[in-house]
Amino acid sequence: MNNTIFSFPKPQNEPVLGYKPGSAERKEIRKALEELYNQVTDIPAIIGGKEIRTAETGTVVMPTENHHVLAKYYKVGEKEVQMAIDAAMQAHDEWANTPWIDRASVMLKIATLITGKYRWLINAATMLGQGKTTMQAEIDSACELADFLRYNAFYASQIYSDQPCSDAGTLNYVTYRPLEGFVFAITPFNFTSIASNLCLSPVLMGNVCIWKPSTTSLLSNYLLMKIYKEAGVPDGVVNFLPGSGSVIGKVAFADRNLAGVHFTGSTRTFNSFWKSIGDNIQNYRTYPKIVGETGGKDFIFAHNSAAADQVATAIVRGAFEFQGQKCSAASRAYVPASLWPEVKEIVGKMMAEIKMGDVRDFSAFVNAVIDEASFDNNMRYIEYAKESPDAEIVFGGHGDKSQGWFIEPTVILAKTPQFKSMCEEIFGPVITVYVYDDDKYEETLHLCDQTSPYALTGAIFATDRKALRQGADILKYAAGNIYYNDKPTGAVVGQQPFGGARASGTNDKAGSYLNLIRWVSPQAIKETFDAAHDYKYPFISDAE
Repeated sequence: MNNTIFSFPKPQNEPVLGYKPGSAERKEIRKALEELYNQVTDIPAIIGGKEIRTAETGTVVMPTENHHVLAKYYKVGEKEVQMAIDAAMQAHDEWANTPWIDRASVMLKIATLITGKYRWLINAATMLGQGKTTMQAEIDSACELADFLRYNAFYASQIYSDQPCSDAGTLNYVTYRPLEGFVFAITPFNFTSIASNLCLSPVLMGNVCIWKPSTTSLLSNYLLMKIYKEAGVPDGVVNFLPGSGSVIGKVAFADRNLAGVHFTGSTRTFNSFWKSIGDNIQNYRTYPKIVGETGGKDFIFAHNSAAADQVATAIVRGAFEFQGQKCSAASRAYVPASLWPEVKEIVGKMMAEIKMGDVRDFSAFVNAVIDEASFDNNMRYIEYAKESPDAEIVFGGHGDKSQGWFIEPTVILAKTPQFKSMCEEIFGPVITVYVYDDDKYEETLHLCDQTSPYALTGAIFATDRKALRQGADILKYAAGNIYYNDKPTGAVVGQQPFGGARASGTNDKAGSYLNLIRWVSPQAIKETFDAAHDYKYPFISDAE
């Protein structure tokens, strides 16, 4: 028996490789891209460790080459979902009783495999299947994914060591039990690291999981499942269910053993989950923990003391990296009239240099959006702006889906602060700028706070410290992650815990102990060494 009391040391963030011409990593990623491009990966469901193939199938295609099939997958039905729940519950007790250090060691083994043996394959799968540049994939599927695993082990040791005080004659302590049931993880296409974390942060804390991955990220997510197996995650602890969210959700939300939901996706979908749980609340063994990070209408707000080149760079990087398909991507900007001409000029020069192309073209800064539905949605907003007297297209504005779902990075200038694309989430390479009068800084800050129902990320640019403080105060509830003089994207695990409030989610801060604490059910225990022998207290007496 191992009776070691152990605390994991605080890790360092995984270094991001540069993929410069001639580098070893550039050669390796080229080979991995060729390997995955030239095969059709067969993706079954994985339930209780067994591969399940159903009669109904689908295909995964490249966003940048939308006629090229990367994978064939098998869609689960209600029967397979119930099998997955049963497999998870069968694995529950043994995994819950596994020493937490052993569970954490499995997570660290996964991080080692991701950053070593499988680094090139997981990055290549993310590039081809999800339309990311080499750098965006490296930051996501190698570095951030490993950071989640390593930092979560560190945070878990902090949680387990957080214990109450004890008086003389008593011993008090808290056990952090896993939830009584299974966790339902519903994961997005845009970050391989988030898909992994939504499953594995509950698993680290002793929970079992059924996992509904996004269809458009199946290539990388299936590879993750194989890595989990190799690292020692027991059969049934994570069950992988490709298929329809409505089919999977219908069974999962109706099951009495549902103990938690871990979600990243749209606000509308999350609201429907919450309603389904409410409708079934009387059927559950315990109140499910509901954790979600949802939509955003993330802003850049510039004061007239800001540096124009910094604001322009934040617009281009913040809005157009990964085609604006980050939850944190800049989608609206407020720029003072005195600064706008210079900002516009610098943005224009950058836009003239930006290349759009296939993920295998390492000179491309922008690739394609994830699928045809996303393409069509983005183009509707662009066409609306073209036809409206209240807006104009400053840069970009064109799209082509004949070969891939390509949309030019687009800047819309809104003549009214309530213009449609200033208020609604678009989730693509489109940013809308509103130019305000310099003397209306405070008024426009309030406008920014009140325009959107979301509150995920935002950025304030100013060299005037008073203006920066004023902006931070007025916008304190407008963003769960706020950036001073930096783009509103790029949160790093262990440095900027991520999550928003209002219509952007439950703000449970992925990449911190705050998220992990949601996946345990604490039990306080008191032991008395000399228990009372009589019911009477000293005050019970007729004597004075």
